Amino acid sequence: MGRNMGRQLNRLSAKTVASKNLPGLYCDGGGLYLQVAASGSKTWIFRFRSPLTQKLRDMGLGPLHSVGLPEAREKAAVQRTALFDGLDPIETRDKESQRKALEAAKAVTFSHCATSYIESHKAGWRNAKHGEQWTKTLEDYADPVIGTLPVQDVDTGLVLKILEPIWAKIPETASRIRGRIENILDWAKARGYRAGENPARWKGHLNQLLPTLSKRNRVVHHAAMPFAEVGAFVSQLRELSGTAARCLEFTILTAARTNEAIKAKPEEFDLTNATWTIPGSRMKAKREHRVPLSPRAVEIVREMLKLEQGYIFPNTRNGESISNMAMLCLLIRMKVKVTVHGFRSSFRDWAAERTAFSHEVCESALAHTISNAAEAAYRRGNLFEKRRTLMDAWADYLDATQCTGEQVVSIRRKAA
Repeated sequence: MGRNMGRQLNRLSAKTVASKNLPGLYCDGGGLYLQVAASGSKTWIFRFRSPLTQKLRDMGLGPLHSVGLPEAREKAAVQRTALFDGLDPIETRDKESQRKALEAAKAVTFSHCATSYIESHKAGWRNAKHGEQWTKTLEDYADPVIGTLPVQDVDTGLVLKILEPIWAKIPETASRIRGRIENILDWAKARGYRAGENPARWKGHLNQLLPTLSKRNRVVHHAAMPFAEVGAFVSQLRELSGTAARCLEFTILTAARTNEAIKAKPEEFDLTNATWTIPGSRMKAKREHRVPLSPRAVEIVREMLKLEQGYIFPNTRNGESISNMAMLCLLIRMKVKVTVHGFRSSFRDWAAERTAFSHEVCESALAHTISNAAEAAYRRGNLFEKRRTLMDAWADYLDATQCTGEQVVSIRRKAA
């Protein structure tokens, strides 16, 4: 056998290798071939039948200008030894490369991967606040457990150590943290920093280890003020000076979201027709939304326009808009334990309990997205004037209940 193999090996000489210029494969024996491409480039390949699949495979051993004939023969001999041991040389090489990559990744921590993930994805998020929330929750809950560990060492036990103390206590936050860890670990695997299954995966994994919390238990409601108390609160608000106070009153009057109000610009307003048009880029549903303005809302906008800034509610120190925390900080200083967003709930409760306006009109006033196609088509119709009547009624209600409380009929017009 040795003699036959000897005759089959080393068929090429250095001179022959140098002279081969026609495209094709030139056998040196034992599975080693010189491959000449149409471009004239020459490379070594090792051709073998995989002991795992019985399929014919070609394994590159390097270009001729880097790997000479003697070195190519040595490499081919190593691969023949692997074949004799029942191993697929390509599979073996790939696993070794993966092992070396994981060894090199030992210095790559989970915290480093989290920072890189956020940095690479934040351009696709709606606003900077989303990235801040990712960073804050991971710093508070994940980093104390796995932040400094190599990302490849994060396992199910460590993920559970993060989630179990908060799973039932703050389920919405816990659920978001789980999803964020899962995304970061998937990113790390795609970058070659870890291998194997994702220990933060829910379906078919953590759902077998953690209790499933109903959506009802996971909903976090924004703290809201009873609508009967909002009029008196607005009265207190009007006694305060400052941009945050005016912005908060405007936000309450229009039932707008915080980001919609603080980023409002002068060019979005048609005060002749008492209309505010919010561009789709700043709307949650990414669609333009027109807001009818009550007389008091128009008055606030006229007052703020005198500042001649790029935003209706500016931070006069830097010319930008006030921050998304400005109104919340004002509420804290006033010792009112509600959120800015909660006033939308106050408005919706008032509309449902104290007016005859239709569900479609009330939801449209809040710019809520709906899944029902027929209802959505109807809502795109002529609801604007009905919404104007609704928003005027809300402003009238707030004025009427500033001192008397819930003793006043909140709507003076018959709702259509």
